[in-house]
Amino acid sequence: MTSHATEVDLEGLLREALHATGTGARWAVEADEMWCRVAPVAGTRRAQGWKLHVSATAASAPTVLTKALGVLLRERSGFKFARSLEQVSALNSRATPRGSSGKFITVYPRSDAEAAALAQELHAATAGLAGPRILSDQPYAVRSLVHYRYGSFVGRRRLSDDGLLVWFIEDPDGNPVEDRRTGQYSPPAWVECPFPAAVPVAPRGGDATSRPVVLGGRFAVREAIRQTNKGGVYRGSDVRTGAGVVIKEARPHVEGDASGGDVRDWLRAEARTLEKLKGTGLAPEAVALFEHGGHLFLAQDEVPGVTLRTWVAEHFRDAGGERYRADALAQVARLVDLVAAAHALGLVLRDFTPGNVMVRPDGELRLIDLELAVLEDEAALPTRVGTPGFSAPERLADAPVRPTADYYSLGATVCFVLAGKVPNLLPEEPAGRAAEERLAAWLTACTGPLRLPDGVVDMILGLMRDDPAERWDPGRAREALGTAGPTARGRVVGSAPCAGAGPVRGGEAQDGPVHEAVVAGLVNHLVDSMTPEDDRRLWPVSTLAGESDPCTVQQGAAGVLAVLTRYFELTGDPRLPGLLATAGHWIADRTDLRSPRPGLHFGGRGTAWALYDAGRAVDDRRLVDHALALALAPQQVTPHHDITHGTAGSGLAALHLWQRTGDARFAELAVDAADRLTAAVTREPAGVGWAVPGEADSPEGGKRYLGFAHGTAGIGCFLLAAADLSRHPGHKDLAVEIGEDLLAGAVRTGEAAQWPAQAGDVPTAPYWCHGAAGIGTFLVRLWQATGDDRFGDLARRSTHAVTERASRAALTQCHGLAGNGDFLLDVADATGESVYQDMAEDLAGLLLAERAHRQEQVVFPNEYGDVSTSWSDGSAGILAFLLRARRTSPRHWMVEQQG
Repeated sequence: MTSHATEVDLEGLLREALHATGTGARWAVEADEMWCRVAPVAGTRRAQGWKLHVSATAASAPTVLTKALGVLLRERSGFKFARSLEQVSALNSRATPRGSSGKFITVYPRSDAEAAALAQELHAATAGLAGPRILSDQPYAVRSLVHYRYGSFVGRRRLSDDGLLVWFIEDPDGNPVEDRRTGQYSPPAWVECPFPAAVPVAPRGGDATSRPVVLGGRFAVREAIRQTNKGGVYRGSDVRTGAGVVIKEARPHVEGDASGGDVRDWLRAEARTLEKLKGTGLAPEAVALFEHGGHLFLAQDEVPGVTLRTWVAEHFRDAGGERYRADALAQVARLVDLVAAAHALGLVLRDFTPGNVMVRPDGELRLIDLELAVLEDEAALPTRVGTPGFSAPERLADAPVRPTADYYSLGATVCFVLAGKVPNLLPEEPAGRAAEERLAAWLTACTGPLRLPDGVVDMILGLMRDDPAERWDPGRAREALGTAGPTARGRVVGSAPCAGAGPVRGGEAQDGPVHEAVVAGLVNHLVDSMTPEDDRRLWPVSTLAGESDPCTVQQGAAGVLAVLTRYFELTGDPRLPGLLATAGHWIADRTDLRSPRPGLHFGGRGTAWALYDAGRAVDDRRLVDHALALALAPQQVTPHHDITHGTAGSGLAALHLWQRTGDARFAELAVDAADRLTAAVTREPAGVGWAVPGEADSPEGGKRYLGFAHGTAGIGCFLLAAADLSRHPGHKDLAVEIGEDLLAGAVRTGEAAQWPAQAGDVPTAPYWCHGAAGIGTFLVRLWQATGDDRFGDLARRSTHAVTERASRAALTQCHGLAGNGDFLLDVADATGESVYQDMAEDLAGLLLAERAHRQEQVVFPNEYGDVSTSWSDGSAGILAFLLRARRTSPRHWMVEQQG
């Protein structure tokens, strides 16, 4: 972006227009970080209706806004616009969700008639200016910047059946309907469109797939591989030859800069690169570069196979540890040769990642997605576009084109192949340990489960040096591989641990002071980040996977409160009594006693569990009473039966409160939940289960999961605990029946046992939510309750699935090391065997190696690279595991058998 463009003040243009038109008294203006909002002083905004969006590029935005203000300031409809050119660029980024991209100006017309009139005037005023197509809307006319959709005008949200906050509108009968913001225009069936039908509306659903799409008159599209804001990638065939092709799309004005460049230039560059690589066998052959409907497309030969990212995921899932290690080392040799061959041709890749390498069925590798690749002697502008974790740090800061940046990417890709991921090393404040030092610590922690040869670890660290001038080139990397044993032909190598890395077990997990310092830093983070003055969120959480009720266990304040309560009970930290009381009352003030939601992690009884324990810990009678009232309140009807959202979770919380209070009402609630689950079970050839009804307002409709969070393992765990109370043989018998199904459905690979998310699928990752860690959590308790060693053996095999794949895992409770570590501690407690405690310590070492220090706080990345405090994907869940690993205490959100 040029300096001239960045100097344009969009809010200043509004001030000038208000002064020039003399309309300043008619409008109220306010701004936040993203938007400048302009509302009429007189009048009210409708709750919903036809809204208008006007797109622009960073280059055209000042002119588009000036032209639009000439129309809007004459009328009385409110509007908003992105307040800076940086925000316009962000809206047009390739990473922006398709449902929100391109919306530079939003207009909220006072009526349908005004919507139609404003659309016509705005279209005329902005005709001929540049801006991207807004995918969630219908264009007013061909190549118009003006778009429209029916939706909410005000911020009305409600909780869905899955416990997530969703935007909603109302149908003519006043019923709430989700206002879905996707990358496809889809108006409600009951509305009448007031706009002229200047552009055909794309057919919905299956209508589009019944007629094959032919692009450029030559390429028949068979399926979409992926859809992003910059355009789709499609698999199809050349109708002239019948050969398979992959077709890449570039939408106009996405990633547009002030000079008018955009992703179409990237696609042209990729076509030139493929032409230069023709006949080398390094990349697919370019077939045709063409335009269709104003979009640019590049058709290229289809490379059979899967991306390296998919290859790693499938092999980590399907192969045992020894087999994976041999295959992965052979793949590493091929990667080194691939980069060396590209550099020998003078090509600098600039975005070498596991997603940009194809693995053919014969194991050979091919480069794909070469849109950023350039020849060394080509004039190429620096770019910050890249892939975090794989792009060299200097590459993401506009450094000149250098092969040394590819060396870093090669090291990161090798790390990904061997370990299953590249650690997310968040910035430290103030800057402390060097990135290469932190990476070395993480690789050291990996040596236990991975048993990496000496030369390979040295190679990764050499390729990923912080100083580009010190990085190893592919030749030196190949020499290191020779000392480790493998060749490009993939000989099996030894499995000695990394020299100098310390014992295979050990590292920071065994360093008591480091462990305790991290725990203290996590507590500091949770203490310092609490904001009781904020009415929306008590602690900051990530909302990339959806936003939930701010008071719940899973993503809300109750999960953090529970862990800080446990820490106070263990340590007596004098800072916490007042904080726990404040947090508890913040939650209590926002919980509805009239009709709470069911479930433990997303429901009212999970919140009541946390409030009751906190109230007892700080002797706050009012908090205890509120918790009991919340737990005893009649719950909403739910289609869910599981732990997180449904009957089993409500029953488990009632069991906990019965054990803490002795109140018979909670015993009745727990037994009633077990009775209802027993009555609702269905039996099919695949086994017993509780499917969410297909007609339910939930994406889980019709699914029958096996795991702990949403499936039979979690339900079985509750039934097993409830049987101790009810003495009803049917409750325990049903839990045993679930166990038998899990025995039959286990997939054994080497010493490990895994399960799919649903019967008949391929195995999933071994986490608490859907995989071996959660299922093993149930099986170890079933073994204790029945004495049946088959269940105990399968629980032990589950520990191998967890540890073999530990280096690939995220750090969190729901899908990561914290939840997996809690399961290993369960097995250690049940068996009394120290090997499982040792396994948990190894996982703790991996987890600790990804910490980041920020002043007196310690933070960890969640699955999305954010810092979150929540139980499911943030600091609270990590702290819970680290506390339990060093201090004997019960597992959170579990009720142990009493018999």
